[in-house]
Amino acid sequence: MSFWENFWNIFWWFLCVYAFIAFLYALFVIIGDIFRDHELNGWLKAIWIVFLAFVPFLSVLVYLIARGKGMVERAGERARKDQEASDAYIRQVATTSPTEEIAKAKALLDSGTISRDEFEKIKSSALV
Repeated sequence: MSFWENFWNIFWWFLCVYAFIAFLYALFVIIGDIFRDHELNGWLKAIWIVFLAFVPFLSVLVYLIARGKGMVERAGERARKDQEASDAYIRQVATTSPTEEIAKAKALLDSGTISRDEFEKIKSSALV
């Protein structure tokens, strides 16, 4: 057996594994999209799942052709909502109110850690 014959066998094996993993990924993305879509009623969801179970390759192709644009829109909307929720959480956790910042700066001023000028800078930046 020559090197090139072995090489092409290995290449073909990797190509088949890649195609199988890509198919599984598409299948699970479609199943997730089916259950996240609020426009489909339960019966249509059940029909899609049955077709995906018994005729998976054809069903994946048909779903991507028929509902692909909606998948993109739903995924974009979900990403936007997740980003808004993440931003709101970060704002809630990371920032303190201006009164809290001024109170901390006042405590530092009273303890002599900062000067009056530094206190005024902190106060003006907190009020902006």
